[in-house]
Amino acid sequence: MTPRILVTGGTGTLGRQVVPRLRDAGCTVRVLSRNAHEAADGIEYVTGDLLKNEGIEAAVDGAGIIMHCAGGRKGDDDATRNLAEAASRAGARHLVYISVVGADRIPVVSGADRAMFGYFGFKQAAERVITGSGVPWTTLRATQFHDLSLTVAEQLAKLPVIPVPAGVRFQPVDTGEVAARLAELALGAPAGLVPDMAGPEVHTMAGLLREYLRARGKRRLLVPVRLPGQAARAVRAGANLAPDRAVGHRTWEDFLADRILSDA
Repeated sequence: MTPRILVTGGTGTLGRQVVPRLRDAGCTVRVLSRNAHEAADGIEYVTGDLLKNEGIEAAVDGAGIIMHCAGGRKGDDDATRNLAEAASRAGARHLVYISVVGADRIPVVSGADRAMFGYFGFKQAAERVITGSGVPWTTLRATQFHDLSLTVAEQLAKLPVIPVPAGVRFQPVDTGEVAARLAELALGAPAGLVPDMAGPEVHTMAGLLREYLRARGKRRLLVPVRLPGQAARAVRAGANLAPDRAVGHRTWEDFLADRILSDA
């Protein structure tokens, strides 16, 4: 029997790489999106909003597997709760969630922490929702995507002088590789919290920026700034890294070369 899979965030950075992999694996794929889309390439679209709790019942109807790729800096836990409750009522047999490495290790306890690292707190809260949903589940924690690193670098490069958080390191991973792993997990049995997925190399933030500037042929002054708060201290200690799970293959340099070549 062809599995029917609902993908939330199916038009986003990760979701748009997950969807074709599931379709090519023979799945019937439905995408929940805030914006209306015509069915195309064998993909069905349902309009709804997880945070507003709109359209979710129709989206989960008949979907035995639900892959939750939608997320944001605020309200991720509430959106996940709305989805999980609807999935439970619909009798879904597998709920797959993408989280972030460090969600359980980076404390978000102050205003300074929330401003810079609130994303980790929302992800941890969403993980708890998934765990307590009553729906069999699988959660994959991944490190920062190359795409997000690029977006940050592009924005910071607009400044003549770039403030760089001192001591902060990242281990960016390829979005397509994470998408392939998620598709594999979705088609398997619920596995709970699976091993983390991280990129092949650890970089300082300054190193990521310098490589981007070099690739773009730009020069900027980088000024180190020490961030306050417990979350920043945890990140400086490497809580957002998984060096023992460096299973990704595509490097930051490879990603930049491909992206800048495509922009040329």
